[in-house]
Amino acid sequence: MSKSAAALKQQQDLALFENAEHENPLTSLNYHFDLAANLLKLEEELQQLLKQPYRELHVQIPVKMDNGKLQIFHGYRIQHNAVRGPYKGGIRFHQDVDRDEVLALATLMSWKTAIVDIPFGGAKGGITVDPTKLSRRELQALTRGFMSKIDLIVGPQRDIPAPDVNTDEKTMAWMMDEYGKKHGYTPAIVTGKPLALGGSLGRKEATGRGVVFTIVEACRVYGIDLKKSTAVVQGFGNVGSFSAKFLHESGCKVIAVSDVHGGLYDQKGIDIPSLIEHIRLYGSIKGFKGDIITNDEIYKIKSDIVVPAALGGVITASVAKKLECKLIAEGANNPTSKDADLILHKKGIPVIPDILCNAGGVTVSYFEWAQNLQQYKWDVIQVNDELKKVMTKAFGDVYELSKNHSVSLRTAAYMLAIDRVAQATRLRLI
Repeated sequence: MSKSAAALKQQQDLALFENAEHENPLTSLNYHFDLAANLLKLEEELQQLLKQPYRELHVQIPVKMDNGKLQIFHGYRIQHNAVRGPYKGGIRFHQDVDRDEVLALATLMSWKTAIVDIPFGGAKGGITVDPTKLSRRELQALTRGFMSKIDLIVGPQRDIPAPDVNTDEKTMAWMMDEYGKKHGYTPAIVTGKPLALGGSLGRKEATGRGVVFTIVEACRVYGIDLKKSTAVVQGFGNVGSFSAKFLHESGCKVIAVSDVHGGLYDQKGIDIPSLIEHIRLYGSIKGFKGDIITNDEIYKIKSDIVVPAALGGVITASVAKKLECKLIAEGANNPTSKDADLILHKKGIPVIPDILCNAGGVTVSYFEWAQNLQQYKWDVIQVNDELKKVMTKAFGDVYELSKNHSVSLRTAAYMLAIDRVAQATRLRLI
């Protein structure tokens, strides 16, 4: 497909889809894959191969609840591609987890690890559960039960899980311990662990730090003065809070944030360190000074930089039409629908895509895995310096490709990732 043909296809798709609101995550993923693969003139057989996962595992996890009753939960581990290294990807606990979401996220991990050029493939896992409704004992039993069921397909040279939505270092400690019952002490089986169990310094804040490293580079190439800019951060969990923290430290004024309980707005700028301390003490942004807004209203606020850092699918076509900003940095996975992405492209708003923007987490997970295998610990300065090198180079590679082919950053990111995975596939299989 020529450059002009690709541009025409985007215009046609915009006309067809700009009024759509909700879509299967695989629909968006396959659209971007097809566009990039056609620009690369990728062989048809490779296109079909790279779209399909290597393995899908769907398990039932029986848990005896605190009330004495047995409840069955459903879990997934989908391994998409491992031609460039062991499968890598997080485990999420959420009531909306299903097979299609996990497959889409596993596929994104294959492209993400390729973009930052680390020796991993892509996988993802999840359990369909609302973890807020479980006790700590029930949550531990569920986690250990899940690990025991996926034990046969994971391993430090095969598939290395990590935290994701509603999971954390404690979840990883339980998974590591459960795996160790059969295989012995194996810290490299998971990443995102507590420091005392072989976790890496800098891992907790790595995704948010990586988001801001890419924002700094984007501001440089697009002529945005970060120190004179304003930002809105949707989602104030691990990724959102650290993104806001590092933006604040960079001189950017964060004027609005939100979490599951709602949002805050202050045109003069929110005191991010104080807000983080408030959340540590009280569990949410409720009660902190500032104007109360809803999660829907946060996208109506005019700012220079928007960071969606919660769940996927939040930037729909209707949201994209309302957005007034100079840059979007996708801290969350798959936050922008296909139709919204086309609208933003038409409006001239650059989007740092998730497979580049939030790759700081998996990059430092790679550092953690390497430290575990080598039994050698890095200091935090080395971790952060190496992360900056990786993220800066990855952004530069994607940006140059986008200029050379006159495509969006997202299309360029897919082109770079698919080409790297395709090259490895040809060398191994053809």
